[in-house]
Amino acid sequence: MQKPKIQNFNHLKIHSQYSICEGAIKIDDLKDYTKENKIRSLGLCDTINLCGALEFAEKISKSGTQPIIGTQINFRYNQTTGLLPLFALNEVGYKRIIELSSKSFLNNDELSDPHLDFKNLIDQTEGISLFSGTINGLFGELFNKGKFNEIEDLYQKLQLKFNDRFYIEIQRHGDQNENSFENYNLSCSHKFKIPIIATNEVFYINKDMHEAHDALICIKNKTYVNEKNRLKLSDQHYFKSTTEMVDLFSDLPEALENNYNFPFRCSFRPLFSKPILPNISSEKGGNADEILRKDSLEGLKEKINKTFKLNDQDINSNEIYQKYRDRLDHELDIIIEMKYASYFLIVSDYIKWAKDNDIPVGPGRGSGAGSLVAWCLSITDVDPIKFNLIFERFLNPDRISMPDFDIDFCEEKRDLVFQYLTKKYKESVAHIITFGKLKARMVIRDVGRVLGLAYGFVDSISKMIPFDPSRPQNLTECIAGEPRLQKLINEDPRVKKLTDLSLKLEGLNRNVATHAAGVVIADKKLTEVVPLYKDSAANLLLPSTQFDMYSAENAGLIKFDFLGLKTLTVINNTQRLVRKKDKDFNIENINFEDQKVFELLSSGKTVGLFQIESAGMREALVQMKPNHIEDIIALVALYRPGPMSNIPIYNDCKHGKQTPDYLHPLLEDILKPTYGVIIYQEQVMQIAQKLSGFTAGQADILRRAMGKKKRAELEKQKQSFIAGAVNNGISKDIAAGIFLKIEPFAEYGFNKSHAAAYAIISYQTAFLKTYYPKEFIAASMTMDISNQNKLSEFYEELKRLNIEVVRPDINECFADFRTDGEKFFYALGGIKAVGYEAISNIVKERLKNGKFKSINEFLNRVDPKDINKLQLEGLVKAGAFDKIILNRQSLYNSIPNFITKSKNIFENKSANQIDLFGDTDSQDDQIISNTVDWKFEERLSKEFEAVGFFISDHPLNQYKDIFSDYNINDFQNFNNNDELRNSNVAATLLKIQERKTSKGNAYAVLKLTDLTSVFELFIFSDILESNRQNLKEGSSIILTLVKSISNEENRFKRINVQKIVSLSDLINKPIEEITFNLKSLDELNQLSKILTEKGQTVVKIRLSDKINYFSFQLKNKRNIDRKMVNILRNKEISTFIR
Repeated sequence: MQKPKIQNFNHLKIHSQYSICEGAIKIDDLKDYTKENKIRSLGLCDTINLCGALEFAEKISKSGTQPIIGTQINFRYNQTTGLLPLFALNEVGYKRIIELSSKSFLNNDELSDPHLDFKNLIDQTEGISLFSGTINGLFGELFNKGKFNEIEDLYQKLQLKFNDRFYIEIQRHGDQNENSFENYNLSCSHKFKIPIIATNEVFYINKDMHEAHDALICIKNKTYVNEKNRLKLSDQHYFKSTTEMVDLFSDLPEALENNYNFPFRCSFRPLFSKPILPNISSEKGGNADEILRKDSLEGLKEKINKTFKLNDQDINSNEIYQKYRDRLDHELDIIIEMKYASYFLIVSDYIKWAKDNDIPVGPGRGSGAGSLVAWCLSITDVDPIKFNLIFERFLNPDRISMPDFDIDFCEEKRDLVFQYLTKKYKESVAHIITFGKLKARMVIRDVGRVLGLAYGFVDSISKMIPFDPSRPQNLTECIAGEPRLQKLINEDPRVKKLTDLSLKLEGLNRNVATHAAGVVIADKKLTEVVPLYKDSAANLLLPSTQFDMYSAENAGLIKFDFLGLKTLTVINNTQRLVRKKDKDFNIENINFEDQKVFELLSSGKTVGLFQIESAGMREALVQMKPNHIEDIIALVALYRPGPMSNIPIYNDCKHGKQTPDYLHPLLEDILKPTYGVIIYQEQVMQIAQKLSGFTAGQADILRRAMGKKKRAELEKQKQSFIAGAVNNGISKDIAAGIFLKIEPFAEYGFNKSHAAAYAIISYQTAFLKTYYPKEFIAASMTMDISNQNKLSEFYEELKRLNIEVVRPDINECFADFRTDGEKFFYALGGIKAVGYEAISNIVKERLKNGKFKSINEFLNRVDPKDINKLQLEGLVKAGAFDKIILNRQSLYNSIPNFITKSKNIFENKSANQIDLFGDTDSQDDQIISNTVDWKFEERLSKEFEAVGFFISDHPLNQYKDIFSDYNINDFQNFNNNDELRNSNVAATLLKIQERKTSKGNAYAVLKLTDLTSVFELFIFSDILESNRQNLKEGSSIILTLVKSISNEENRFKRINVQKIVSLSDLINKPIEEITFNLKSLDELNQLSKILTEKGQTVVKIRLSDKINYFSFQLKNKRNIDRKMVNILRNKEISTFIR
């Protein structure tokens, strides 16, 4: 008898990595697996979401496999909540499960996991197939609770509603209680005639992933691998072959048959969609195209009147207006032809609303600033004709793509714009979801925790993995580039296991977040297009799409970017402070040709200025000496790897040291503003138009081809370029030569529209710093109040500007940084662990009822909820109570007493009781411990912990007496004096950041402070490895520096660190040999009384007075350290240390 042919088993319960910390399958890996193994059909069934539905459908179908879309949703029945799998059989069913999935998030409270009431399941069932789920699902939970009557009742209800689309699911993984649950389900199937279906819950592709997946489950549930009472799954949750599944269910042919046939019931997969733009016509009355033309023309007249001071009567005959009008009509024709009128109107609407409601909006960003229509509609503040910007760089009819305006908003007020969108577009607007990944450091930390390894041990390993967002490395690369980690892996089996599991889990989704800057707006209710998600704990105004940016755009949704730019907030807050003394000041009306501002920029003193405050940028500004806004635009564009090498050429041509190369006489107008250097993508486009007669659209395609470096397309463009140039009377060889010259520039040419918009903001910040430095720095520091590295830089800048700073003082300072015109008050909210709201309440109390005269009075007047242990520790360490009691250690040790006292006072007040002794200052003695204050070094160390830098004194001051022994120079003097090629510099380490070069070699960036400045130095792997013990933040060191200058113009200066020595080790280290140069017998007598203790120092004495001169060496060595030398020097005894 012939054996029946085995059909393909269909895995319908695939859990991708979108089943957060549960599924361990990346869709790309699944696509490769299905193609390689010729899988016929595959069902996605992620837990509580449809995040991967569109990506899964698209990629799996491309591999020749039928995608089936499903999900598991939590349903609550009475007091039991659990998962049930639903599958879309057609488009109606897909839309229904989108609706159900969305509701489970949107109609939920903050405390519960996303879920729906069971009644929602049976409301509308058309197009959906329902499975009964696993032992860990809803019916499994009911089974484990012994609620058999409820199960049978629900099975019958579901059978009635879903008919033959309801299946009882049979699984055989060997999980706990699974066998008894199967027996029960089989009896229910037989009893109620409900079909059964065989499935396998697939969490990973290969069986060897089981141990790593077990760790992933522990990461999700916050448990440990060695914990007994936790969720443990068997090792059978891998992608089993058809043979394995058929063998497993050979006794249940019906379950297999239903599995084989299930894909035939599914006739739908979600497809990519063309962009779905909201139609703005109906709400404004009229056609969107007509509205765009009308609004743009009105906007143009308004802008022209304001910019060129023209009257309405003269405007139509004016040449300038006609030039702008021609450009406007050209752009409008393209926008309307491409059907993007509504897009421009939507963006214009919310930007105008923001500006009308005093919400700062950036001048523009990206290529959108090249659009005159955008300028007329107030979308951007950059005049594209003034700055020679090209519209086709933004929107090209020859290269169809969505327009994309990236708009910067003031960070503090951006939520108001979201409120406006919610009100206007209601259920048609949402944020976009994002997914945090298990990256190299994170996966080590997470896996280390669930393995039960000590926190400090795991922390030390994770810190060996470099964190450099600009050059991210995967874990394999990190291990290959870190010998310390390799050594640990080879020697310690715990680390070997940790890295083995981490390597398997790296890159999987770890958590769900929201792309707060990205918003999609649709022409209909969003749940008709995409599933939605809402994190009830995140307190966001809008929900998010369950699809990420890529899938949301492929589903037809249009993304609008609402970027938060803190510099706009700084500018706005500075303007608010300035208006206290100049009520008419408006940043929009400043002069962009102010030479005093350019003097500041040329000095390189640009701390706090937008985009131009890095050390390299400061040096570039000093060399460039900018004197108009085009210089700043050029620098913003040039200061990147690649084009940076053209900065010296630009500068030399600007200063007349070199003749610009314009490539061809026809190109002089295009290249003259940048001194012959091709900086912008727009210049490449203009060259193609001028030389070869390209249209703007064709020139944009050429620019893209050069940037993408696709040889076939580039060759095609080259021939068109040469042919066009020949038609214009230029020889073939010259045209080919020019093409070769512009090609490398095009590869890294910058978008001038973006550079111009950002240069405007840079200039605005420079203007404010030039004329209102105190207000500008106060606003900047308040904006960065929790970033102590930035606060340190600003503090040094305040010192450089000779602005008097009031150090942290509970009776003088405020929660934020402020200035009264004369003094500058350091923010109490800038102290580590001091809560801004709490300290604001304390300051309000002081302003209302007067300064605090004693600690006891402070405790009597302040609400206990506004003070806690960490907050008081921070205030004490920063010296905020110094004016009340100077002994910081006494206060620090007494903090538990303060907390207790404060609570007692509050409780007495609440109970309406009177503390008879509560108002006397003498009680300070009773609650403050009598302790000797911290010594100088410890006092500063505690201050550094609280403030992030040194504010009352500098640690180097304790070492100043020995500077002459080691020829110590300050860094500023060494850096500025090119005659000095090597020197010793004493400094205190503020911060160390370890990184890797592109070749994987380790290096570190040291942020240091000496007595005159804050500066940065690079050290490479050899110095880093040999000095790790000295490179601790807050430690003081001596660095031996060597300077090299690459050419006679002093353009490229490099400072190398040759040696690092700890100052504390040096001062405590015994002195090998010392010579005392004495002037009298009296000094010799003093010396004999001090040098009594034997030690390791050779002592030589020279005495020379009017009568005597002799020199000798003591027979026995003496114990002499640096402190003793300082005592003797204070007695004016001359010493020389060898």
